[in-house]
Amino acid sequence: MEELRNKFPGAVEAIDTQFGETTVTLKKESLSRVCEYLKQEKGFDYLSDLTGLDLGKEAKPRFAVVYHLFSMKSHARLRLKVLTDDAVDTVSPVWKAADWFEREVYDLLGVVFNHHPNMTRIYMPDDFNGHPLRKDFPLAGER
Repeated sequence: MEELRNKFPGAVEAIDTQFGETTVTLKKESLSRVCEYLKQEKGFDYLSDLTGLDLGKEAKPRFAVVYHLFSMKSHARLRLKVLTDDAVDTVSPVWKAADWFEREVYDLLGVVFNHHPNMTRIYMPDDFNGHPLRKDFPLAGER
């Protein structure tokens, strides 16, 4: 995936390969363009998972959003990671499956996906206060 550095100068923050799996950390401003390229030009036609991580209040940025891509044709796998404090652009125009995955991350961690077609809670009630997978969420729940 070194070619992403050449194709998108300044977009790639890191490339890490461990145990035969590659993770590309991207600047959040480049996410949509890189995802479109990976789907159209590199054949990553399946978003198998999208999840979020709370790295803790001390971390800057606080959240990581992780995308697991798969190519049905070549059987290649690729993991993308974007770090953010608040929001990233949606990739639902690229992969329709992202719609529900992004809503899950929003609901449980509070990461907003800009331009999402329906940025609403998916698990918690609409009037629920907070995001239960954040590290600073009270273990006994909000009181």
